[in-house]
Amino acid sequence: MTGRQFFDLVSRLRACQKEYFRTRDKTVLSQAKELERAVDTEIERVNKIINSK
Repeated sequence: MTGRQFFDLVSRLRACQKEYFRTRDKTVLSQAKELERAVDTEIERVNKIINSK
């Protein structure tokens, strides 16, 4: 994932989180959780690369 792709992913995550706290819509919460998992997965992937060097 490029830096730009990660930035876009985090931006989408934050938009979903803000919408959830504004509306408390469970569908939006599910989307936010899915995006959080994707962010966490990418962070873990990059940490593994950094730690292997």
